Amino acid sequence: MSAVRSGEPLALVLAAAPAADGEFVEITDADVDQVVELWRECGLTRPWNDPHLDIADARAGACSTVLVARAHGRVAASAMAGYDGHRGWLYYVAVAPGLQGTGLGRAAVVAAEAWLVAHGARKIQLMVRSTNRDVLSFYERLGYADQETSVLGRWVQPN
Repeated sequence: MSAVRSGEPLALVLAAAPAADGEFVEITDADVDQVVELWRECGLTRPWNDPHLDIADARAGACSTVLVARAHGRVAASAMAGYDGHRGWLYYVAVAPGLQGTGLGRAAVVAAEAWLVAHGARKIQLMVRSTNRDVLSFYERLGYADQETSVLGRWVQPN
């Protein structure tokens, strides 16, 4: 499954409708509940993060998006991408459990990377929980390496 057709500008690929199975396009209103369900199936949600709000926030800005691919008319994969003006970031890369290992995860990363590069990113980063060894191996196979940094955070609003 190819995320970006060879020789076509990314904007044309993302604007294509209807998308073929396995082709990544920007999320629509009709996709939101399926994406949240996918993230839950893949263990990506946490009680302190509202996935509906994360999707709404990503869709509200010009420097972020959620890309989805379908299989048999249902959302089968996703990747959230955001560009902060310094780096591109990947979030919520997910593939339906029954389709993992088919290349759809790699296609999700490629599509999100292409979106980020088109928006000015020169470096792309992501966060993976240190206990998630299988996912760490997946990203290492795609050329991502430990950046030997620690991610710190602080809530500025009650969750």
